[in-house]
Parts: sequence; structure tokens; C-alpha cells
Amino acid sequence: MMNPKIQDAINEQINAEMYSAYLYLSMAQYFEAEGLAGFANWFKIQFQEEQAHATIFMNYINQRGGRVLLKAIEAVPTEWESPMAAFVNTLEHEKKVTALINNLYTMALEEQDYATRDRLTWFVNEQVEEEDNCRTLIDKLRMIGDNGMGLYMLNTELAARNYTAPSALSAE
Repeated sequence: MMNPKIQDAINEQINAEMYSAYLYLSMAQYFEAEGLAGFANWFKIQFQEEQAHATIFMNYINQRGGRVLLKAIEAVPTEWESPMAAFVNTLEHEKKVTALINNLYTMALEEQDYATRDRLTWFVNEQVEEEDNCRTLIDKLRMIGDNGMGLYMLNTELAARNYTAPSALSAE
């Protein structure tokens, strides 16, 4: 049986992951409306990744004999001032998710739940990658500035991104 405190915290994390998915889907739709299909593609893939993260947590609770309790997802923003503003918002959001994962990891240690700690190690590493990707895109947007050709080139680059299922999902 799963530790109830850990189960409750992971259920909250599932909600946070679903919020992230909804946020990134909203961003994808914003970029579609702005005529930046490559940016939209990048965020659609983020949407898929966040859904996969929630699925990994749900599978984990079920494997441990716990109970997944889905909750309402808070409303997300639907407008951003610019591509830069959207990616700055994304980085801020990913930093919040990193803090949530770190808090879960600390709780797993305190509760001596080593199986959960081991599962969370994948997420700790994933968050390093998520934040780095955002910083890289912010740096590129900063270099581009108001250069329309630079924005076009970045849009083309982001259009080439493909979804790959997370390794932790394939291990289920």
C-alpha cells in the first residue's frame, strides 16, 4: 500500500502536470493564431510531454496500489505579448514545476519511500532539461530581437521538432 501522504502529494503533482499540458496547449493555439506554426509545434510537443508526465505519475500510483484522484484544472492564460514573453512565462512555469518535483523528492526521503524517490530521480533530470531548453530558446529570441528573418528561421527550426515518448513511460 502506498503512503497516503505521498499519494496525496503525487495526486497534486498530476494536477500540476495536467495544468502544464493545458498551458502549453494554450500557447500552441496562441502561436497558431499568430501564424507561427513552428512555435505552435514546439508547444504541442510540450503539451504531449506534460500529458506523458501525468501518465507516468498515474501509472506509478496504480502500480503501488494507490488511488489516482483527478481534480479540476485551473484556467490558463491565452495571450502573450510576444514569443519572448511566452518563453519567459514558460521558463518561470518550469522553475515552479522543478520546485514541486524537488519538494516531492524531499518528502519521499523524509517518509523513507525509496521507490518513490527513485521514480522522482527521472523527473529531477527531466526538469534540468526542460529549464535548459527554455533558456536556450530565450537566448535565441534575445539574439533575434526584431529581426523578422531570424524569427522566420527559428519558427522553421521549431517546426522540425518531433515528439518522443519519455523513457520512463516506456518502462511502465
